[in-house]
Amino acid sequence: MTSAWCLRLAAVSGFLVVALGAFGAHGLKAILQRYETLETWQTAVFYHALHTLVLLALSSHSDVSKGAVISFVFGIVVFSGSLYLLAVTNVRWLGAVTPIGGVGLLVGWAWLFIAAGAKMQG
Repeated sequence: MTSAWCLRLAAVSGFLVVALGAFGAHGLKAILQRYETLETWQTAVFYHALHTLVLLALSSHSDVSKGAVISFVFGIVVFSGSLYLLAVTNVRWLGAVTPIGGVGLLVGWAWLFIAAGAKMQG
């Protein structure tokens, strides 16, 4: 994976996190208050934003770890995505999907650790 692709993923993800954060705070406020899921939405936005910054940081490296990037994107989509949907629909079983995305985020961090170790060896 090239750093340019990683930067494009970070740009799309960053755009979406700002749009979804604003939409949740303004356009969905009544729904989130009715379902009492504003905190769930905010958790989704937080993890989405945090891992978007990670993608942005990774894009500055010429030899981007493809596995880490894929894991982070998967984690953002599944972890934050399931929380966004849960917050808007109040469909509680979506909460069972969220940990799968969390594992994706953890795998991304582990992949970075392993990739850094390999660079130290080489």
